Amino acid sequence: LWPRAILFDLDGTLIDSVPDIATSVNLLLVSEGLVPLTVHEVRSMIGHGIAKLVKRAFKARDIALEGARHVAMTERMMDIYKDHLTDQTVLLSGTEDILRHYQGTGCRVAIVTNKPEGFSREILDHFELSAMIDCVVGGDTGPERKPAPDMLLHALKQMKVPASDALMVGDSPADIDAARAAGIKSIAVHGGYTPVPASELGADITIKDLNELPDAIAQLKH
Repeated sequence: LWPRAILFDLDGTLIDSVPDIATSVNLLLVSEGLVPLTVHEVRSMIGHGIAKLVKRAFKARDIALEGARHVAMTERMMDIYKDHLTDQTVLLSGTEDILRHYQGTGCRVAIVTNKPEGFSREILDHFELSAMIDCVVGGDTGPERKPAPDMLLHALKQMKVPASDALMVGDSPADIDAARAAGIKSIAVHGGYTPVPASELGADITIKDLNELPDAIAQLKH
């Protein structure tokens, strides 16, 4: 059996959460008397965790958030976003079928995301996906965040699977760079939250959406 474990990113890979994240960012900006961002602008800011997102959002309004103020704004963003986790967020095409399929084959399935673990679990519960997932590693779980390899290696340790038997599926440079650093094969999915085209991320294979994952895995086996 290969892979024995698949590590999935969450935002932009399994779910489209941009509308809810954009709503939350804009509630924060407006509360500070700032002009809201477009959904398109917010989309390109996602991927390195909420603190980085908040910093980028304020920078887009010519405000450099540092130190205690950055911490305070990040905490406010967390408070706002926790009330809007699943208002407009939807599953991306193939998500449920793919998770069910690989869980059924005996492959271990993990979510490795820079989103906070609690928020991630709440979203998975909302979509009734939690039973198909063996391990969730979030941006606040402990290990250093993607693009460092630590979160991926932490998930594999929990599931007792070596890196050579694992596969990372994601949509951003953070995902693919983390996989490379961990010595894990990777598949990049088009249409995620990155200004860099999926085909340029350096993954072993690029797919249009998750429905193409089984064929891509068959190619990687050979």
